[in-house]
Amino acid sequence: MGYPNPRGALKQYGQVATQAGVAVADPHRLIQMLMEGALEKIATAKGMMARGDIAKKGQQITWAISIIDGLRVSLDKKAGGDIARNLDDLYDYMERRLFQANLENDALILDEVSSLLRDIKSAWDAIPEEVRQTHGSAHPDPSRARLGVG
Repeated sequence: MGYPNPRGALKQYGQVATQAGVAVADPHRLIQMLMEGALEKIATAKGMMARGDIAKKGQQITWAISIIDGLRVSLDKKAGGDIARNLDDLYDYMERRLFQANLENDALILDEVSSLLRDIKSAWDAIPEEVRQTHGSAHPDPSRARLGVG
């Protein structure tokens, strides 16, 4: 017996898996998941842009902007110092560029933002486990974990 909507079942499974991942994730992993989510939304938006699906492209870009804004809001600028302020500026820049990409239907801007976000994620992923456990466990803020503030 076949399932009447296999794509719907896969989507639902993915949502459940994501929710389960969030439920058990430490703050470091939550930041990774947010960055992965933003990168996924940007990639999907680029595909929608190529297909000419303007409405879905706009939804994906809006979602990516929201995720990046969540990363931005989580920064502790006081404790994170210059690193947090620089990340704040970079996240702000990425949000503005995504808005521009949406308005101008510009895939190159999407590529630029993806590249910037991958660079930040790469640095975040490289934080050693002992630093994450010591400093990052109570704060989902990359600037705090990287500075050793916890």
